[in-house]
Amino acid sequence: MAQNILDLLRGYLVHYGYWAVAAALLLENAGLPVPGETVLLLASFLAYSEGELHLPYIVLIGTCAATLGDNLGFAIGYYGGRPLLDRYQHIFRVPGRALTKGERLFQRYGAAAIFFARFIFGMRIIAGPLAGVLRMPWRKFVAFNLMGAALWVTVISTIGYLFGRHWDLLTHYLEQADIAIALIVVVMLVVWWRKRQQTKSPGKE
Repeated sequence: MAQNILDLLRGYLVHYGYWAVAAALLLENAGLPVPGETVLLLASFLAYSEGELHLPYIVLIGTCAATLGDNLGFAIGYYGGRPLLDRYQHIFRVPGRALTKGERLFQRYGAAAIFFARFIFGMRIIAGPLAGVLRMPWRKFVAFNLMGAALWVTVISTIGYLFGRHWDLLTHYLEQADIAIALIVVVMLVVWWRKRQQTKSPGKE
């Protein structure tokens, strides 16, 4: 089954090229359960193995599509409100714990949660709509959304390109990779936050 899905996605990438990458990432980040990360990995693998696509263009197009998709998700959540999110959760069978986790992240870290939500399995799909429902300030959302999209797309694309020979292993451990990257990003954010707090606080004698 999994191999059939990969073959199908590969066919779309071969036929539609960068348009397939853009569509998958835009839809996933807008809130639809599309395997955007798998498409991104597969596109990078093709760039390595067959030269049909080029890594810099994959990164550029993927970043733009992911950023735009998250903004669409934000608008949907902002204007649709919590009732729309509840219906969305029912239709796509989104676990309630995922929404609860997202709300806690946003309440604790604010707009910065958007940055590392991309790297957490399951959070990438609901981050934009949930941020809109919670009325996160749009300017902060855009800034952290763009930074997160650029880093996430670059990391995933580079992994797919450099380790293209081991595609089956990559897809098998994809969730574990998500968790590992999420931990790294969280540590980086904590270090950044502590340095910022030290900068704001008056110097001690």
